[in-house]
Amino acid sequence: MATQNQLNAESVEQVTHAAPSIRLLFSALLLVMLLAALDQTIVSTALPTIVGELGGLEKLSWVVTAYMLSSTIVVPLYGKFGDLFGRKRVLQIAIVLFLLGSALCGLAQNMTELILMRALQGLGGGGLMVISMAAVADVIPPADRGRYQGLFGGVFGLATVVGPLIGGFLVQHFSWRWIFYINLPLGLFALGVIGAVFQPHVAKIRREIDYLGAIYLAAALTCIILFTSEGGTVMAWDSGQLWCILAFGLVCLGGFIYEERLAIEPIIPLALFRQRTFVLSCLIGFIIGMALLGSVTFLPLYLQVVKGSTPSQAGMQLLPLMGCLLMTSIISGRIISKVGKYRLFPIIGTFLALVAMLLLGMRLTNATPLHMLYAYIALLGAGLGLVMQVLVLAAQNSVEPQQVGVATSSTTLFRSIGSSVGVAVFGAIFTHSLQSGLMASIPDGTQLPRAMSAASIHQLPEAIRTDYLEAFGGAIHQVYQIAACVMAVAFLLSLFMKNYPLRKK
Repeated sequence: MATQNQLNAESVEQVTHAAPSIRLLFSALLLVMLLAALDQTIVSTALPTIVGELGGLEKLSWVVTAYMLSSTIVVPLYGKFGDLFGRKRVLQIAIVLFLLGSALCGLAQNMTELILMRALQGLGGGGLMVISMAAVADVIPPADRGRYQGLFGGVFGLATVVGPLIGGFLVQHFSWRWIFYINLPLGLFALGVIGAVFQPHVAKIRREIDYLGAIYLAAALTCIILFTSEGGTVMAWDSGQLWCILAFGLVCLGGFIYEERLAIEPIIPLALFRQRTFVLSCLIGFIIGMALLGSVTFLPLYLQVVKGSTPSQAGMQLLPLMGCLLMTSIISGRIISKVGKYRLFPIIGTFLALVAMLLLGMRLTNATPLHMLYAYIALLGAGLGLVMQVLVLAAQNSVEPQQVGVATSSTTLFRSIGSSVGVAVFGAIFTHSLQSGLMASIPDGTQLPRAMSAASIHQLPEAIRTDYLEAFGGAIHQVYQIAACVMAVAFLLSLFMKNYPLRKK
């Protein structure tokens, strides 16, 4: 009896001592996630300044594309490597790559160097996002994981808006190079904390690595992202070269699927796609990625062109969206940890997001008061917050512990691809609708501004400006109406999710 009491006392003491360590580790993982998410958006406001100093205007888009491309390609690889070699070591390697790329980006002397170093930074950044979320599974059981995972969704959404604001501040008051240098002290702090307190209890498994599958997958993702990011911008949609890129990507995708059927240790085991929860989490995540990037892309444009807001003001005016996303993400995570059920949250979340998209598509006009817009986007943020990280939790809970990394990386990958596809699709819809509206309302031969900036549009004669803004509003309506249709698909898919009990370990 004395021995048993002694063991119980030791267990309580271990838990008591472990709690501060877990909180410290979780803070470091959130910081890692924030750094990776910020670097997807923080560069956008600095691009004009960077081009002014380094030149290379024709390569401008690649400063963003290089990071997005490399970070997306490595997501499934990091997930698999974390399962095979342990997430602590893989996360440390990802942080070192990210910090090395950040330092070299700040030292770049021309646009080519900056693009190459952004690609290196992305090789680490992709690992930061997926491994930080999967690492929670190593120290927190699924039954308690909801309240922790909910914060990741909030951080990811928050970074989407505050990235351009932080980038603009650093460029204005310091130098564009500090956009990259600021990562160094924060990343080194996170690296030190992870090295000191991260003690994963999942056994490391050493097996054969599917290199051929990795090559196929990397090639397929490269072609798909190039198609979505370059189409309609660098290359016209009717370009033969653009469609050849997509065709090659689809061939590589077929090769990847064939290789995964034969591989001893596949990058993404195809057996996972027989599990309903995993498949639904990936598909809904794909749609959520489209919706989030679509809303964040066009709302600042609307605020600047129609409401006359400055870029900084437009960013601040999106805080209702991100505030509600952060709040509902945290609250839903805590509720899930208490009740042990998650199915209701994707259903409610996708429904709220659907209603918000319908309101934006039907009620948003050039005369809509700002307080009404705030209400619409707050509803959208609340819906997205109820869905984003719940999908990761559901996917992790539906697989074996040794496949948590693959499940996390797969849901993250589908959301990333959805974001890329969403920007391309909704961008093409907006451009086509705007051009159609302008052709129908503005006389032939009228000189219109090439750049869609608020300053150039407001310099137009009053009558033409009014017609331009009407066409602009019609294009915004069409974007959100189609986005509502897409979100309706996510809502229908969420109805098919099942409530599997959250594991206790």
